[in-house]
Amino acid sequence: MAIQSAKLQTRHNQKRKIQKSAYVYLLPALITIAILSVGPIIYTIIISFTNYDSGPHFFNWNWVGFSNYQSVLFGQWGQYFVPTIIWTFVFAILTTALNYLLGLVMAVLLNNKHMKESVFYRGVLIIPWAVPALASQLAWSGMLDYSRGNINQLLHYIGIASIPWLINTFWAKVAILLVNLWLGYPYMMNVCLGGLQAVPGELYEASAIDGASPVQQFFSITLPSLWRISLPLIIPTMAFNFNNFGAVYLLTGGNPASQTNQFAGSTDILISAIYKMIDQLAIAPYGLVSTLAVLAFIVVAVFSYINMHFTHAFEEVD
Repeated sequence: MAIQSAKLQTRHNQKRKIQKSAYVYLLPALITIAILSVGPIIYTIIISFTNYDSGPHFFNWNWVGFSNYQSVLFGQWGQYFVPTIIWTFVFAILTTALNYLLGLVMAVLLNNKHMKESVFYRGVLIIPWAVPALASQLAWSGMLDYSRGNINQLLHYIGIASIPWLINTFWAKVAILLVNLWLGYPYMMNVCLGGLQAVPGELYEASAIDGASPVQQFFSITLPSLWRISLPLIIPTMAFNFNNFGAVYLLTGGNPASQTNQFAGSTDILISAIYKMIDQLAIAPYGLVSTLAVLAFIVVAVFSYINMHFTHAFEEVD
């Protein structure tokens, strides 16, 4: 018994040493995260409860409690930012859904074992993802120009009237969704291709013996399996699109101008509207801007939590 107790004590001590070593190795990463991520988040939350700005009273600020939040959601600033927040939701949800649907369709087509050229097609279809998004967005901005853009020239050549892509509010939003579809579907295609490789082929063979059609196999086997695998990647993609500054600012600059909002254009999402407030106003209201940033953070956090909770995406499976 004494020998067994000594062995257990030795194992316990070794385990404690390993745990301490793990914390030592993680310490630089934890310190970096605290300084570069957690610290700015806490600072932004604190500033959102003040009237801090870049005016003459730079160092003479006061606590204002929840008045900034009340002003944005229900007060004088609500008329400016509530429509922008709604469009931000629509943009994030639609662009994520469209990217996933197109990526799923492409993945299913390329996963066909009888398609000998699938490797070539994968290389071609991944090109939009390989090109830097900045270059693609600026190139698309030029191609969608009303008078000189290649897209309208092509439409004119086949007998279709020019479309005011970046001039009309509706078409500008359509252009943003289409360009982000071009940029984002290759990522979702690769996600779905990886998921398809994890689906056991025996399931398809068994269902075929039972008389299931390809459509029934897709909705009964392929889609449920892919959804479980890809959902943990769809959630952060949704969060990224909610704050996808370049998708809007580099393509339309937030234009066309809004008739009711002097701080944001018709296509601005929340993050680009925040940037414009800081960049264009003579006195930047940092307290108000921090409030908008905190609201964006809360929305993304709540959306992610709800999805992970009800889909059990991150729960361990025995």
